Amino acid sequence: MVASDDAARADIAHAPDRTVLDDKDISRALTRITHEILERNRDSTGIVLLGIPTRGVHLARRIAKRMSEVEGREITAGALDITMFRDDLRLKPARALEHTEIPDDIDDKVVVLIDDVLFSGRTIRAALDALNEIGRPSAVQLAVLIDRGHRELPIRADFVGKNLPTSLSESVKVQLSETDDADKVAITGGAA
Repeated sequence: MVASDDAARADIAHAPDRTVLDDKDISRALTRITHEILERNRDSTGIVLLGIPTRGVHLARRIAKRMSEVEGREITAGALDITMFRDDLRLKPARALEHTEIPDDIDDKVVVLIDDVLFSGRTIRAALDALNEIGRPSAVQLAVLIDRGHRELPIRADFVGKNLPTSLSESVKVQLSETDDADKVAITGGAA
């Protein structure tokens, strides 16, 4: 029985990536998220976009660019490092600090946190703690490219590019041209 379990694990480890979003799908999802943010908030006045490093920052910049085109004025996105607010600091090796860049005062503004994948909710909890150290927004909204479920905390995204139910044995791999070779989202692992 052990040999068959090992063989099953090996099959999972070597299962090919399954692309679920390509560059066009990602572009459409970000355009939709941009319009949903603008519709919910009436316009871009009073909105601060903050991406969570690494890929969340790239997504936030893409959304800011789309908002600028729709609104006819320059909108910038910032970055919010959550490293020191993570609840797994003592469990994992130290991580390098990322850059925090807040483009505008967040007090009494609507802050839209942007990340690539929403999974357990722990990253967003850390982002909320980091945000609390910076100021007091009137509201915080969450935009994610992928919501894969499996929440461990009561956190929900306001804007979702794609709901992608996965098993715990699977991983969601987001690639963006700013850091990777191409734009795509793939599922790795799980049953072939």
